[in-house]
Amino acid sequence: MLEIVVKLVLVAAAFALLPLLVGQAEHKVMAHMQGRLGPMYAGGFHGWAQLVADGVKFAQKEDVVPRDADRWVFKLAPGVALVPYLLVLLVIPVGPGGQVALDLGPGIFFALAVMGVGVIGAIMAGWASANKYSLLGGMRVAAQLMSYELPMVFAASSVAMAAGTLSLQGIVDEWRWWWLPWQAVGGVVFFVAGLAELRRPPFDMPVADSEIIFGPYTEYGGLRFALFLLAEYAGIVVLCSLTAVLFLGGWKGPFLNTELGWLWTLLKIAVLAFCVIWLRVSYPRMREDQLQKLAWAWLVPLSLAQLALTGVLSVAL
Repeated sequence: MLEIVVKLVLVAAAFALLPLLVGQAEHKVMAHMQGRLGPMYAGGFHGWAQLVADGVKFAQKEDVVPRDADRWVFKLAPGVALVPYLLVLLVIPVGPGGQVALDLGPGIFFALAVMGVGVIGAIMAGWASANKYSLLGGMRVAAQLMSYELPMVFAASSVAMAAGTLSLQGIVDEWRWWWLPWQAVGGVVFFVAGLAELRRPPFDMPVADSEIIFGPYTEYGGLRFALFLLAEYAGIVVLCSLTAVLFLGGWKGPFLNTELGWLWTLLKIAVLAFCVIWLRVSYPRMREDQLQKLAWAWLVPLSLAQLALTGVLSVAL
């Protein structure tokens, strides 16, 4: 019982801390890449207080619910968007020897299914807001989920087929360095599809401020809006963690896997999170037709090809 309690406390601490670190890193990386002065000076040394200032700003804003909104669904949506990512962290291993809160047999499909539930929070927000722009954003979220869930599952299935198990812990145990070129296409497809499900730039058409204000989140303010932002950063942590575990060997590094396995996992997550921020800075927003074309004309065929290649090599080897 004590071991279970300690694991749950550590998972809760990681869930509370890692998304905030990603948010702070985004402020700093974007400030350096785009020459933004504010995030570099807030509070003094290297803008350490920028995230604190954002939190105080959100806490001070008034909590307003539109008159014609579905009040219960409107209030529930931020929680539905955030909590599933906490559940996913339960099954992500950070090191060898049982360093995971819950080692599920079908852990990979549990993680993907629960991540899909998180997207439903944005759909609920768009439908419940009684705002045509929010509804349009919610419909775009639904279309994006349907398009990118398929290649994401296919790419993850390729790794599961190669490892011969659906357990995330088992996949890392079976992972070998020569999987890097073999599963590279699947890794890229998985990562890109995950970014699209999180609606991160350049896949942020559902929240396009230039044409539909802010999509499903238009009517939200204060702490409820902050929960949606926190859900986005938590989603980045979860996506980077799954990518590291499935395609980059998880806790396996160049040396001392047993002693420093958790450190290798965190380093891989940090590098992938930096890539997420880098993509936001580097590429303009894609149009809705471009989003759908990328999914159906490129990612789905590539993920199917990766799945077929894995099947052939698994039989041959």
